Amino acid sequence: MPDMMSNRTHGMNEGPHGAHHIAPDVHGQNFYAIDRQFQDLLSLYLEPGLRAAMTPHFQRLGQLAGGRLDELAMIADRNVPVLHARDRFGRDEDWIDYHPAYREMEKIAFDDFGMHAMSHRAGVLGMTEPAHPLVKYAFTYLYVQAEFGLMCPISMSDTSNFTMKTHASPELKRLLMDRLLSQDPARMMKGAQLMTEKAGGSDVGALETEAERIGVGADGIERWKIHGQKWFCSHADADLALILARPRGAAPGTQGLGMFALPRRLEDGSRNSYRIVRLKDKLGTRSMASGEIVLDGAIAYLVGDVTRGFKQMMSQVNLSRLSHGVRAAAMMRRCLNEAMAAARGRRAFGKPTSEYPLLRRQLMKIMLPTEQALSMYAFSADAMGRAEGHGGKAGDKDAANLLRVLTPVYKFRACRDNIPVASQTLEVRGGIGYIEEWATARLVRDAQIGTLWEGTSNMNALDVVQRAVGKSGGHKTLSAALKAKYEPSGALPGQYKGLLGATLDRVERFAEAVAADPKHEKRSRQAAGALYHATTAALMAWEGATLGARGGDARRLLLSRLVIEHRLSTQDPLSLGESAWEEEAMNLLLNDAPVPLAKAVSLLS
Repeated sequence: MPDMMSNRTHGMNEGPHGAHHIAPDVHGQNFYAIDRQFQDLLSLYLEPGLRAAMTPHFQRLGQLAGGRLDELAMIADRNVPVLHARDRFGRDEDWIDYHPAYREMEKIAFDDFGMHAMSHRAGVLGMTEPAHPLVKYAFTYLYVQAEFGLMCPISMSDTSNFTMKTHASPELKRLLMDRLLSQDPARMMKGAQLMTEKAGGSDVGALETEAERIGVGADGIERWKIHGQKWFCSHADADLALILARPRGAAPGTQGLGMFALPRRLEDGSRNSYRIVRLKDKLGTRSMASGEIVLDGAIAYLVGDVTRGFKQMMSQVNLSRLSHGVRAAAMMRRCLNEAMAAARGRRAFGKPTSEYPLLRRQLMKIMLPTEQALSMYAFSADAMGRAEGHGGKAGDKDAANLLRVLTPVYKFRACRDNIPVASQTLEVRGGIGYIEEWATARLVRDAQIGTLWEGTSNMNALDVVQRAVGKSGGHKTLSAALKAKYEPSGALPGQYKGLLGATLDRVERFAEAVAADPKHEKRSRQAAGALYHATTAALMAWEGATLGARGGDARRLLLSRLVIEHRLSTQDPLSLGESAWEEEAMNLLLNDAPVPLAKAVSLLS
C-alpha cells in the first residue's frame, strides 16, 4: 500500500496540475520597468536631465504599484468607508472611518510622493521648480495602474490648489496655501470640488444652493454662509471643498454662480455647519467616500470674482478632464498587461491561448486603444507644459489653444475606450477574471466612472465641437501642430506623410462642418472621436519613426496605420479579404522584440 501511494504522488508531480494551470497575473512586477512604450515616450518628450532625476522615483512608484500598492487597493476596495453620523454624546460630529489600507495609500500619494503639491511648488522629490506636467501625469499613470479610487482626492487636491493659486485673494492664500501644499500629515489640507445637485449635474446653471454674504473680516477675507444640498460629493470629508453657489439675488444660470472655499473645520477648530448625511453605495471607486451633504449656513470664503464662479470652476474641471484621460491610459495599460499575461500563461488544447488567431485579434483590440491613450498623455502634457511656461519660458498661447481642444478630445475617447478594453481583458482572463480576488473585476467596475465624472461623453463631445472647434478654431491649431511634428521626419516615407495629411484634412473639414450647423449636433461624438484617432495616428507615426531612426523600437508606426485602417476607415464587415501586412504586423506587435525601422516602413505601404 505505501508503494502505491508513493507512485501516485510521484505521478502527480510529473507535470502541471491544479493551480499550475491558472495563468499568472502581473502582480509583483515593476509597472515602470515592464512598460517599454512609456519609457520610450518619456525619452522623446522629457528633458534628459529631468528624466534622469525622475527615473529612480518612477522606478520606486512602479515597484509599489505592482506590489504593496496593488495589495492595498484590493483590501481597501473590499473594506469600504463607513459614515458615523453622531458621537457617543449624541453630537452631530459626523466622520468617516477608512480602512488602514486606504490610509496607507494616502500616505504614499500625499506624504511620500507629494502628488497633490508637485505642480505648485519646488521641493517635492528634490525638484528645484514645480513639476512639469509630463512628470506629474507620469506619476498619475503609474499610481492608477494599482489604485483608481484614491486618484480622485489626489487630483481634486491638485486642481483645487491650482484654482486657489490662480483666483484666491492674497489674504485667503495666506490663510490656506501653506497647508494645502504641505506634505506633513499633521498640517496638510486635502481638497475636493462640490457641484452636482439633484437639480443639476451637467446642467450646472440649475444649481439651487444659495450664498448669503456675511462681510469682510479683520483678516481681509470675505465670508459667506452657504445653504443647500450637494448630491454627489466625492472625497466627502475633504479638509477644503471648492463649491459653487448662487448669491441671493444673483442672475439665473451659470452667470449667477460664485465660487467659495468651504472648510471642514473653522479657524478655531470647531466643526463647520454642514453634515454628510449619507455615503453612496457605488459600483466602482469603492475605496473612496462619495456622499450627500446638507449645508446649514456653512461658513465659506469667497474665491475670486463672485460673478465668475462658473468660469473659474471650469478651469479646474478641465484639469480634471485631462487627469481622467491619463487615468484611462493607466487602467488600459494594466488591462493590456493582464491580458498578455493571461494569454501567454494559459494553455488550451495543447498550446498557449496567445497563439490562437481569434484571441490574437482580441489582444490587438486591447493594445491599440491603450497605445493611443499613451500617446495622448505625452502630447497633451507637453502642450500643457508649454502653455504654462516651464524652465523660465513664457507661456505659449498656441499651446494653450492646442490644450483647449486636446483636453475634451482625450477625456471623451480614452474614457470610452477604457470600458471595452476592461471588458475584453476580463474575457481573456476567463471566468476567474469575474471573481473579486483578481484585479480584472475591479478594473471593469472602475472603468465605468470615466464617462460620468467631469461631464458625460455627450457633454465632452459638445465641448469639443461647439467651443474648442466652433469658437476657438482648435482643430486647425491641432492639425498644424501634428504636421509640424511628422512632416520634417526623414524616416517617414513621403507616401505615408501624404496619407496622414489627407486624413487630418478630412477630419478637420468634418469637425468644422459639424460645428457650423446645429442640425449636425448629433454627429458631435463622431467628430470628437475622429479628431482623437487622427491625432493619435499622426503622433504614433512620428514616435515610431523617431524612435526607429535612433535604433530603437519603431512599432508605433504599425499602430499608426492600424488606427487609420480600423478606426478611421470603412470596412465591409462581411468581406473575407485577408490583409497580409496586418498579419505580419500583428506578429511583430504581439512579440516583445523591438521592431526595426526598415521592417516597420516596409509594412506601411
